[in-house]
Amino acid sequence: MSSTQLGYFLIADITGYSTYLSQSELEHAQKTLSALLNLLISHTRPPLIISRLAGDAVISYGLRDNFYQGQTFVEVIDTTYIAFRRAIELMVLNTTCPCRACKNIKDLDLKFFIHYGAFGIQKLGGHEEMVGAEVNTIHRFLKNKVTKKTGIRAYTLYSEAAIHQLGLEEASRAMTHHRESYENIGKMSVWIRNMHPVWEAGKEQLRVRLTPDQVLMRVDTIINLSPEWIWDYLIQPEHFNVFAGGTKTVIVNRRNGFVAKGTEYQCYHGETYISQTVLEWQPFERILVRVLAPIQIGETYLLIELLLEQVGEATRFSQIFSKAEGSALGRVMADRFFKSLHAVAQEDIDNFGKYVEEVYLQRLSQFPDSPTTIGDSIG
Repeated sequence: MSSTQLGYFLIADITGYSTYLSQSELEHAQKTLSALLNLLISHTRPPLIISRLAGDAVISYGLRDNFYQGQTFVEVIDTTYIAFRRAIELMVLNTTCPCRACKNIKDLDLKFFIHYGAFGIQKLGGHEEMVGAEVNTIHRFLKNKVTKKTGIRAYTLYSEAAIHQLGLEEASRAMTHHRESYENIGKMSVWIRNMHPVWEAGKEQLRVRLTPDQVLMRVDTIINLSPEWIWDYLIQPEHFNVFAGGTKTVIVNRRNGFVAKGTEYQCYHGETYISQTVLEWQPFERILVRVLAPIQIGETYLLIELLLEQVGEATRFSQIFSKAEGSALGRVMADRFFKSLHAVAQEDIDNFGKYVEEVYLQRLSQFPDSPTTIGDSIG
């Protein structure tokens, strides 16, 4: 067994698996479950490392010192759940098979269990197995009374240790506090995040896309990191400030401690700042902000779209500026002002790309004993 590590444990567990198998034709049921497990595997990317599969569950871990901040990890879970539910919905819509396995697909759902603590890695049969008391604890969480006590069938369960280590104390106020009691462990506090509202919000989210005739200018850069890692830096003011090219960035109007729709980035240049208010927030894909133009003619604003697009093992990061809205004179002056900054904007986005690559590599260099798969997100 390796030396003791500190980190996070994640179990993604398909709800209703046993009932589904017992009430369905095996051949079709296995194809459905295989497709859903492969989806979960594809969404389990570095810094998460898959430990093993357990029938209806994907079990993974991540090391404390090379991990996302709390909001990014929550959004990884949320996007995985939305993708799972979208897959279920498409299976139901596209199947014409009358067998019970295909009719019962709609009854499947998903739960997540997240814990933090010490563990070791033991190689068994060609794969790495997590071992330790805290590993046993997260497996105990699988047997719980959450649905019986709360009525919530699809959820993310966070242990108290995970909440504290991820810095989710403020976010936990919007979750359901719950207690479980286990033999040889005693009573444990956990927090439950209902995933059905996450799905409803995700599937109905409207996207205001900039049309070609609305675009004033665009700058792009290629960053040798995954979209998730770039996103993790963008939602931290000290890193976003490198992208903004300012003296400092302050983030206000967070929602339950998270950067979200309605949050404002205040990008300072000396004593003054440019306000960027988030209109749309699609984790790891896109941010749309409304920017007040720094001119003294009425209220003139424009939209800026930030896009993250996977390109092989890298990511294309784009910043797209719309033409201004406001009075005729305000529009002319604002468009002229931002177009004059085209070269600066290109330099800022290039500098940001180089900066986050360097920060990421410096972080990795501090932990040479980490599993090699940790670095798979950088080419």
